[in-house]
Amino acid sequence: MVLHASRRLLSASTPVHIAITAVMLGAAGCSGGPGAPAAEAAPGWSDSTVNAVSRPVSASGFAAVTGLRPDGQLETAVYDLAAGKRRWSRPSTMAGRLPGMGVQPPAVFGPARAPVVASVEPRKVGRWRAMLVARDARTGAQRWTRPVDSTFGPVRCGIHVCMSEFTARPGARFVALDSATGRPLWRMPGIAEVEWSDERRVVVFRMAQHPVLESRDLRTGRTLWSFPVERAVGPGVDLSGGWAFTSLGETLVGYLGPYQRRRGRPLSAFGFFGLRMSDGRPVWTRQRLLRVYPSAGPAVSLMARQVDTRGMYGDFAQLDPRTGRTIARVPAAKAPRTAWWLAFPSDLSTLGFLSQGRPGTAVDLRRGTDIAARGLRTWSFCTVNPAELRIRGHRGFFPIAPLCAYDLGTGGKVANPGPPPGWYTGAVDGWRVWRDEQGALRAVRDAKGTSPGMYG
Repeated sequence: MVLHASRRLLSASTPVHIAITAVMLGAAGCSGGPGAPAAEAAPGWSDSTVNAVSRPVSASGFAAVTGLRPDGQLETAVYDLAAGKRRWSRPSTMAGRLPGMGVQPPAVFGPARAPVVASVEPRKVGRWRAMLVARDARTGAQRWTRPVDSTFGPVRCGIHVCMSEFTARPGARFVALDSATGRPLWRMPGIAEVEWSDERRVVVFRMAQHPVLESRDLRTGRTLWSFPVERAVGPGVDLSGGWAFTSLGETLVGYLGPYQRRRGRPLSAFGFFGLRMSDGRPVWTRQRLLRVYPSAGPAVSLMARQVDTRGMYGDFAQLDPRTGRTIARVPAAKAPRTAWWLAFPSDLSTLGFLSQGRPGTAVDLRRGTDIAARGLRTWSFCTVNPAELRIRGHRGFFPIAPLCAYDLGTGGKVANPGPPPGWYTGAVDGWRVWRDEQGALRAVRDAKGTSPGMYG
C-alpha cells in the first residue's frame, strides 16, 4: 500500500507497543540526488499556491495531487510537468476513506495520447454521497462519471482505473473501469488495492481476515495466480499494522507490519517477502522484521529492525530485496540512549541517528564502522508531530510526511538543501514530484526512467 503520515511519525527508538499501535507511515534509486552538479541545472518548478496534502501521482506528462484549500475544502490540482503550469483544479472529497490511509490522491491513467485524471468530487445525487469524475488531463473537461457510496479512492491499473466501492457496506466490491467510458470491465467481491500493473496484468491485495495477493488479467479479470500472504509472514496478520508492495523487475517485494491490540498481548504476524511475478511463487521470506522510517520502497532498499517474541527491538538490518539476505547489520547498542530519529544520506550508504539540535552518530552500512557525523548531510522527517488537517467534515487526517535535510553533526536543518533524495520521491519518466515542508508542490527532472519512492 501507499503508507501515509499518521497522527505521529515514529522513529524506531519508540517502544514497540507504542510504535505499532500508531497508524504506520505512509512505501528508489534514481540519478541526480541532492548536491549533484546536474541537479541545479535540471528543469524544475514549484507551486506554493497549493497546499498539497496527499502524495502526488504522475503519468503521461502530468502530475496531480489533492490539496487543501483555506476554507477546509479539498481540491484536485493537475499540472503539466514539462511546462510547470497548473492546468486546472476542481473540488474533491473523501467518501468512506479511513484516516489511517491518509488523504487519497487522484488517479492519472489512460493512453499516453489521451491521459485522464479521476477523483472523487462532492456531488450528492439521490442516495449517492459523491461522484467519481474522470476528466481530460489537459483541459479538465468531463469525460465520464460514476456515482459513489463509499470508496478508498481511484487508482491507475494499466491504462484503466480501478477502485473498491461500497467499502462501508457488507457488499463491498472491487471494480476495474474502462478508461474511455467508465464502464466496468470486471468486478470481484470484497475490498482490494492495486499494488502493481502493466498493460496486461494487475496485482491486487485483497483485504480480508486472511489477505491474499492476486494477479489478474486486466481485460477480463481472470485470476492468473493467488498467494495468501500468511504463507510468507505467518498466521494472524492484522492489516492495522500497515503494508507495502513494490516491484523489482520480476519480483514483487512485500511487507506486512505488526499490530498489537492490547499492551502485553502478542504482536500480529509481520515481515518481508519476495514473490515471483510470473506465477506468484515465493522467492524468499523474512519474518519478524519491522520496516523502519524514513526508508526507500521495499524493492529498492530494505532497512529493517529485528523484534523478539516479547516485542522488544533488536539489531538493525539491511536486506538485499532480490534475495532477502542480510547484507549489513548494525547492533542495537549503536543507537544513542537519548531520543533520536533515523536519518539516511541520498545514497543510503549510512545509517544515521539524528538528535535534533545536538550532534548525532552514524554507521557506515558497507563496512559496519562508525563514521564522523560532522558535516554529514542526511535526510529525515521534518517533524514527528504533524498538525491534524482541518478538512471540513473529516477528522484524523494528516498530510503526507515531507523530508528535510539535516547536518548530522549539529542536529540542525540544512538551509536550501535542494531536492530530497530519489529513494523518497521516486521518479516517473525522469520527473520527481514531492510536497515540501510548507505544503508546496515541487518537481524536478533529474532522474532516469521510472522508479518507486517511499510512498510507492
